[in-house]
Amino acid sequence: MAPRKQREIFTATLDLLADRGYERLTIEGVAERSGVNKTTIYRWWPSKAALLGAALVDADLLAYDAPDTGSLRGDLTALVENVRRLLTRPPAKDVAVAALGAAVHHPELDARRFFTDRLTREGQIFERAVRRGELAPDADPMLIVDLLGGAVWMRAVFRGFDLDDDFAERAVSAVLDGVFPLAR
Repeated sequence: MAPRKQREIFTATLDLLADRGYERLTIEGVAERSGVNKTTIYRWWPSKAALLGAALVDADLLAYDAPDTGSLRGDLTALVENVRRLLTRPPAKDVAVAALGAAVHHPELDARRFFTDRLTREGQIFERAVRRGELAPDADPMLIVDLLGGAVWMRAVFRGFDLDDDFAERAVSAVLDGVFPLAR
């Protein structure tokens, strides 16, 4: 059973992360912003790393459902579009970038839980595609997601480019069809 005001706690945690960064994120600050006593927060999460890890997985801000469009191409395009929205629109973009920086510099923040959770949710896409005969059973879903998600991160966050409305389609096409047209 989670604390009664978990949503407020997670929202305050992610807001403060985006505003101040991980180094200046404190349980006291989260308690003040959420209106929850800090002892309640410590009872559920023994450190700010544990609190942030839970907030990243369970908060509504970064949540999205695995798409089910009826085809692998459609599902992957919708998935890339979800990631594009997350990484190009504040406050989700600010939270994602701050969380990445925190994960790189603070190993106590186990970001693997966030990515494991996402891959588990996205796994349905690949299971359905295998059942429909669109994907070989030995395909590597993590590689596919990494290629597509990595493209969004590189373009939107690291290079600071705007992503066109057709970016998701083009990225999925590059992964599923290859980058060179077939020689005819």
